[in-house]
Amino acid sequence: MDYLKALDRWLEARVESETLEFKEAKFTFDKNTVVRYCVAIANERGGHLILGVTDRFPREIVGTQAFASPKDLNELKYFILQQIHLRVNIEEVSHPNGRVLVFVIPSRPIGTPVHIGGSYLMRSGESLVPMSADKLKSVFAESNSEWMAEPAIDALTPTEVVAILDTHKLFELLNLPYPDHEDLVVERLASLELITSAAAGWALTNLGAILGARKLSAVSREIALRAPRFVLYSGISKAQARDEYEADQGLAIGFSDLVERVSNASPQNHLLEDIIRTSAKVFPVQALRELIANALIHQDFSVAGARVMIEMYDDRVEISNPGLPSIDVNRFIDEYRSRNERLADLMRRMGICEERGSGIDKVILVAEQLQLPAPEFRIGELRTTAILFGSRDFENMSRADRIRACYQHCSIVYVTRRRMTNQSLRTRFGLSDRDSSLVSSIIAATKEASLITLEPSTSGSTRYARYIPFWAAKS
Repeated sequence: MDYLKALDRWLEARVESETLEFKEAKFTFDKNTVVRYCVAIANERGGHLILGVTDRFPREIVGTQAFASPKDLNELKYFILQQIHLRVNIEEVSHPNGRVLVFVIPSRPIGTPVHIGGSYLMRSGESLVPMSADKLKSVFAESNSEWMAEPAIDALTPTEVVAILDTHKLFELLNLPYPDHEDLVVERLASLELITSAAAGWALTNLGAILGARKLSAVSREIALRAPRFVLYSGISKAQARDEYEADQGLAIGFSDLVERVSNASPQNHLLEDIIRTSAKVFPVQALRELIANALIHQDFSVAGARVMIEMYDDRVEISNPGLPSIDVNRFIDEYRSRNERLADLMRRMGICEERGSGIDKVILVAEQLQLPAPEFRIGELRTTAILFGSRDFENMSRADRIRACYQHCSIVYVTRRRMTNQSLRTRFGLSDRDSSLVSSIIAATKEASLITLEPSTSGSTRYARYIPFWAAKS
């Protein structure tokens, strides 16, 4: 693109729009403000932020010294990527009247609004404002709900519907009596939106196929590519895959088999309790079940050819789904927002996942009970990953491990109407009273990271202080 010509065209705009913003920024500009504009413009489906131009019509190019060196620009690009997980290009335009910076901001992913620290921003005139509830709802409803309602196969007879779907298993999972006649079976399936009436017979929806097909590969290649994949590695890297499994059943009817396969692959963790040697899995099945269900439910079906991945190493399991979360990863404990509400509702009714938002809570509670390292949640460019770690002594936990565990412990006790203290965190780590100063240093580091804060009513000795997560202080 010729940005000099584009700049001349943009200057002719009498007013700024939701996708075009000018800032004079002669000498400097705050990088956090840049990020906020990137969020708002991305939520408007992409556009440009331009520094070095007056923002009143008729506009003049005054030049900018903000982010003057290539190093500054590269650091800013990385900062934006880290903050909002969007790759924003920054073009430096040499105009006769001065240097201009053009931020080329991509659109948010379909069905996923962009946020910064939990704030979903949009443009309103010249201001940045929080997205309205209706606007957020419309964004989340994009694409996935439409994809699920689309036909995977049409012109089916009732007999063909029953042959493609494992209807007996579906009815069993839903705790429904199985009808005596095929016509009654398809009527019930239609009420669940798994099939729809078509001009010639019945159409199997993508929702019905992805949940209940006996064989996903028999439906279509597109549907088969949505099947979760499990890879078991030798060691702690991807250097050697020991076993691979690609599911071919619908997500609902094949869920238990998938969890069992992953759990059976988990190495044994030998424990010595009461002088009797017992064995337990390194990765607890309760946590595996919740994380796999969570990944299946929250995957973004608008990302073509992408699937849920379960990758097991000797020391960890990484479970990832295509798509970026609609909430900050630090809020997985206390908030819930699904991009696939119909899918989530049916899987809850089938007992595959928990009530809204309680699945991640269960994973963290299991990790605490077994004194495992705190689970980690990461956002990539196109995927969200949950990492479940195997047993690790406190001495071998990194500073980041300890801070993450402190924050999660503070959050989980808060949502159960309790408060974190030095003593409760010692119990979480399996430490004794003599380690109170060590635990105090972990609390201090977590406070410094702005993840927890003192409860306002706390007074007196820090040994007996009570703490709350950062988001509780704002509510």
